[in-house]
Amino acid sequence: MRYLTSGETHGPQLTAIVEGMPSNLDLSEEQLNEQLGRRQKGYGRGLRMQIEKDTIQFRGGVRHGRTTGAPITLVVENNDWKHWTKIMGAEPVPEDSEGRRRINRPRPGHADLNGGIKYNQRDMRNILERSSARETTMRVAIGALAKQLLAEFGIKTAVQVLRIGDVTAERSDLPIDELVRITEESPVRVVDKEAEAKMIAAIDAAKADGDTLGGVVEVVIEGVPVGLGSHVQWDRKLDGRIAQAVVSIQAFKGVEFGIGFEAAERRGSKVHDEIRYEQDRGFYRATNRAGGFEGGMTTGEPIVVRGVMKPISTLYKALPSVDIDTKEAFTAQIERSDTCAVPAAGVIMEHVVAWEVAQAFMEKFGGDSMEEIRTNYTNYLKQVEQY
Repeated sequence: MRYLTSGETHGPQLTAIVEGMPSNLDLSEEQLNEQLGRRQKGYGRGLRMQIEKDTIQFRGGVRHGRTTGAPITLVVENNDWKHWTKIMGAEPVPEDSEGRRRINRPRPGHADLNGGIKYNQRDMRNILERSSARETTMRVAIGALAKQLLAEFGIKTAVQVLRIGDVTAERSDLPIDELVRITEESPVRVVDKEAEAKMIAAIDAAKADGDTLGGVVEVVIEGVPVGLGSHVQWDRKLDGRIAQAVVSIQAFKGVEFGIGFEAAERRGSKVHDEIRYEQDRGFYRATNRAGGFEGGMTTGEPIVVRGVMKPISTLYKALPSVDIDTKEAFTAQIERSDTCAVPAAGVIMEHVVAWEVAQAFMEKFGGDSMEEIRTNYTNYLKQVEQY
């Protein structure tokens, strides 16, 4: 499977084309829209979330609620486009036109300056419009397709926030359905109510200071069979592909699996997972310190992956920068911003991880239709049981 996305943050729409989804997969537009809504929630979000109410439109590959096997075209319209038609229109405008709204002052922490240099753009709006996290709307929509595919085989996903700023929440090992229920009710996606109150207070304090906060989020995926991914080539290792997907999310700067960086502090006997066997269960690990991976392949234990998000780069207390025309110092321009998008970023991470798992699932059990995939999957499970 593969996909491409297109569109700008203030353009008319965001578009994605997804290729390789099997035919006869039942798709719920309501469930896709629910996932898009989750991305827009979370304490600390800004005004853009009040302007947009993201809803998906199928423009190809889906008929009467089912995939046909053809490429799927997804569209999300930008409600804010009506205010930006002159500035973001495709038609040529005079150099001195007010509609150009040229940006020549790069913001620290953004793609503005290096993107402008790379693509030889003297108007950095041509960079920031695409590099914006608004693009992740489509990655959530695409991941929602993947989640519906995985759900057909009993594979479930959840996300919880573990840290915002200097406030840490206690990690929960609740059953995945219960974890989803509780975190969905929390404005900062935590189970720990004491930490929730402290996180909200920290966000309020940062907002009052014109500042922003980052954090750490964790995604858990249960029901994954043993053997997704491969050890035979570096680019087939599924944990490596997931790591790339996570750090490709705007503002994400780190990733770890299982106990992650804590492994550096422990002896090997406290890092590796003992292998056990029971007649009715087969092979399993006594612990899951590896986060569901060994040798780039799934072990059959839950996938546990965490990502760290830096504070959002757009500050209302703007940082110093340099004008690309005059080369003089100035205080950076301010665009609309969130104080904290960690709870929403967790939803994005959940969906990009789900896509990578679904892609590996299709590589292992792939077929052109759901019926063919189910046959391949069932046969493989019999092979695993007999091993």
